[in-house]
Amino acid sequence: MRLSLFLLCFLISATALGQPWQRVVISEFGGIDTLQVVTEQTLPQPAAGEVRVRVLTASASFTDIMVRKGLYPGVTSEPPFPPGYDMVGVVDALGPGVEGLTPGDRVADMTISGAYSEYMLLPADNLVPVPDGLDDQEAVALILSYVTAYQMLHRVARVQPGQHVLIHGASGAVGTAMAQLGRVSGLTMYGTASAGKHDYLRSQGVIPIDYRSEDFVTRIEELTDGRGVDAAFDAISADNFARSYESLSDDGHLVTYGFYSASLAGDSMLDTGLEFLQWRWQNFRWTHWPEAQKRAEFYSIQDYRAAEPMHFKDDLSALFELLAEDNLQPTIYRTLPLVQAAEAHRLIESGEVRGKIVLRVSD
Repeated sequence: MRLSLFLLCFLISATALGQPWQRVVISEFGGIDTLQVVTEQTLPQPAAGEVRVRVLTASASFTDIMVRKGLYPGVTSEPPFPPGYDMVGVVDALGPGVEGLTPGDRVADMTISGAYSEYMLLPADNLVPVPDGLDDQEAVALILSYVTAYQMLHRVARVQPGQHVLIHGASGAVGTAMAQLGRVSGLTMYGTASAGKHDYLRSQGVIPIDYRSEDFVTRIEELTDGRGVDAAFDAISADNFARSYESLSDDGHLVTYGFYSASLAGDSMLDTGLEFLQWRWQNFRWTHWPEAQKRAEFYSIQDYRAAEPMHFKDDLSALFELLAEDNLQPTIYRTLPLVQAAEAHRLIESGEVRGKIVLRVSD
C-alpha cells in the first residue's frame, strides 16, 4: 500500500515536472516583433527562500515597452527573457525554509521582468497577500501604476487636500491612477491629453488641457490665476520637464518618472538612449536648481522599493484596502491572453489606451 502511494506521488510529481507551459520572451531588444511565444517542458523548482507562483494576471505597461527596447535601466538581463513588471498569482510550490505561505495563497509582486510567464520563481519575502474577494485583473492593475501614483503623491510630493496638481498623460495607466487617488485626497487636478480623451478625464475629476492645441503653461497660469500648481507629474521628456517646472508655484514640486518621447524614438536611440536621457536630466537639474524654493526630482519605483521595501508592501496593501472599499475603480481598457502580448504593446504604443491593459496568463 505504501509502495503504491509512493509510486502515485512520484507519477504526479513527474507529470508536474514535465507539464508544458508558456511564456513570452524578448528575443532581442527592439520592436514588437521581438516578442515570441515559447513553450517550456519542465517547471522551475524553487530554491531556499523562493516560491514558485502560477501567474494569473500580469499588466502590460509602457515600462514593459522600454524594457523590450533595452531602454529601461532597471533591467540588466540580456535576451531572451520574459518582460512583465508585475503580477498576481497563486503559490504553487515552496522552497526550503519558506514560512507563512501555503500552496493556493493568492499573492502579488512587482517582478520588474518575468511576469509574461505561466510560472515563475520569486523571493518569498517580496510577496504581498491579495485579500479574498478582489478581482485579480483589478488587483494587478494597482501594482505598478497605482503604487507609482500613490508614492509620487504621498511620499515624494507629499500633497495636501486642496492643493492643485498637473498630471501629464492623464488618460494613461499612471494618470488614471493619480486622478482617482487625487480625488480621494481632495486635490484639484489638471491633466494633459488629446481632445478625444477629454470626456474621459472629466469623468475622472480632471480638468483637461489639450496638449496639441493649447500651451499648458499658459493654461495653468489662467486656471490658477497666475499662482501655478503645487505639484506637477511628468514622464514625457526633458524639454517637457522644463515647461512643467515653469508651471509650478513658487514652492512647487516637480516629480519626473520617465521619458515617454525617447522610448518611442527610432533604433538610433536604442544604442545611446540611457546615456542621452541621463545627460538631459542632469542638464535640466543644473539649469533649474538655483530656484531653491522649487523642487525637482526623479522618481523610480524600483529604486524606491530597493531603498524602502516595507513602504512598497504597506502602500500596495493600503491600495488593496481602498479597492476593497470601492474607493478605487481601476480602468481596464482591455484584457488579452498572454499569447497576444505583442498586440498589447501595439495598443500601448498607438496612444489609444485609456487605463490599463491586462494579460490573462492562466486561469
